[in-house]
Amino acid sequence: MGAFRWFSLIIFIWLGCGPAHAERRVALVIGNSAYKSAAKLANPANDAVLVGGMLKKAGFDWIDTRTDLNASEMRKALREFGGRARDAEVAVIYYAGHGIELDGTNYLIPVDAALETDSDVLDETVGLDRALFAVEPAKQLRLIILDACRDNPFAKSMKRTVAARAIGRGLAKVEPTSPNTMIAFAAKAGSTASDGDSRNSPFATALVERLPTPGLDLRKAFGFVRDDVLKSTGYKQEPYVYGSLGGDDVPLVAARPVVTAPQASPQDAVRRDYELALQIGTREVWTAFLAEYPEGFYASLAKGQLNRIAAEETRAAAVEKARLAEEEKARLAADRAQKAEQDKAAAAAKAAEDARIAAEKAKQVEEAKAAAAEQRRKEAEAAVAKALADKIANEKTATEAAARNASAKTAQDGGDVKVAAVAPSSSQPSLSPQETAKAVQSELRRVGCMSAAADGDWKASSQRSLALFNKYAGTKLDAANASADALDAIKAKPGRVCPLVCDHGFRADGDACVKIACRAGYRVNDDNECEKVEDKKPAASREQSRARDAARKSEEAAPAKQQSSGQMICNQAGCRPVARGCRLVADTSAGIGNAAGINGRTREVCN
Repeated sequence: MGAFRWFSLIIFIWLGCGPAHAERRVALVIGNSAYKSAAKLANPANDAVLVGGMLKKAGFDWIDTRTDLNASEMRKALREFGGRARDAEVAVIYYAGHGIELDGTNYLIPVDAALETDSDVLDETVGLDRALFAVEPAKQLRLIILDACRDNPFAKSMKRTVAARAIGRGLAKVEPTSPNTMIAFAAKAGSTASDGDSRNSPFATALVERLPTPGLDLRKAFGFVRDDVLKSTGYKQEPYVYGSLGGDDVPLVAARPVVTAPQASPQDAVRRDYELALQIGTREVWTAFLAEYPEGFYASLAKGQLNRIAAEETRAAAVEKARLAEEEKARLAADRAQKAEQDKAAAAAKAAEDARIAAEKAKQVEEAKAAAAEQRRKEAEAAVAKALADKIANEKTATEAAARNASAKTAQDGGDVKVAAVAPSSSQPSLSPQETAKAVQSELRRVGCMSAAADGDWKASSQRSLALFNKYAGTKLDAANASADALDAIKAKPGRVCPLVCDHGFRADGDACVKIACRAGYRVNDDNECEKVEDKKPAASREQSRARDAARKSEEAAPAKQQSSGQMICNQAGCRPVARGCRLVADTSAGIGNAAGINGRTREVCN
């Protein structure tokens, strides 16, 4: 950068800070970067500050620079600016941020817009027509500058409520209807603009370079802006201006008379250039200053400024790196927590499934057990029924054989002796009440529900025994009387029904009573428990002790006392219980009927 260019910049600053123009000029500058429902834009807020500073140096009377406005704030800012424009000759609106085109109409997007559907555009954005309405009252120049043709993320994500509704790429072409109105786009209609890789967008950088040139017509200034942006973007972005002006030049900054600078020493020029660079304070400006003045006092100061900028950039980079590290740490922690929750849910689901399968298996086992028990019950009933049928058949066969023998004997005796017909015996001969009671008592002894002897006397003890049978067999027999129905019901039970009750001195061991053996010095008490014997006699001699121990061992080695099976066998001498391990079988050759109620003669058979 030559000394002449530095001098020109100084002259520009001096002119911009001079007395106000006779005409009143107002501007509204808006930069939206911090979008809530889309990625943050890096440069619009910076561009707004840059353009606002340029307009201030250009001598504008009133400038309102706003950043990150929501919908209501944008509408309020435009409404207030429209009131300012009524008393102004020049009204300028600069907007940087996202914009969208819907069915040929352009809209500016506030930072709080969500735009989930295309119909939300009408409610959540601000139309470009609203900005044109705000600058309309200005008397000489109405200028709207839109750095809003960036690649819009909302257009990609929003849902279409009408399939034929068009959402364009970039902004749509605009034809202002008011005279002396210009609308400048950062990129021509249907294309997108770049946000840039540096602090400001290419369009904003070109604007502040070209527009404040004193006396330069806006049409020519925007032509220079177009050339600068094309060059800086590799001919990918072309700004475009819509509208028209009259034949006279319309500069943003009026031409000033040329002021001849006083003769100054070279050191004064270096100082002025340093002061100008200090006002801007960017790395690029200080680098240009050192390129022009590589040696001297001000060069050392410029190098210090560069070192300060480098330190600030290093600090900012460290802060950003720490922030990114914290975000990554938080993300990893969230991922771990989410994975732990997923693992926990999977484990709970697996446990529930295992429990369900175990329950199914347990249910199947129970059903199999129930089916097996039902099968055993049916087999037992079938066996009882078969035994009863075989018994009846045997009795019938014996009766018929007896009848045939009687007929044959009568025939041998000859003559006309008439033989009385032998009536076949019934399966259940008629019994007297006493015989029935005795038979029922015998059956109750057999199934283990009665311990007293079967004497045919149906008294309270017999009634309690039949009630006990009802309890364990699940029957509802009348315990007050011994009936044939009770006899049949008890006979139908093939084995023990009531729990085993042993005599004093014996204990139940499975289906048998075993004698209780107490160690020396103990005896069986009334509760069938071993208790210590209080022996007040003189101590026995050694020989007596040995004899007593031998007798006890002999008694313990002896077989346990046999217990009754519950059945009774009777003969002419009387009745006695059938020993355990023995059973009654039919015997037609001798004996008398037993008290157990078995039809015909029986005999005792032991294993």
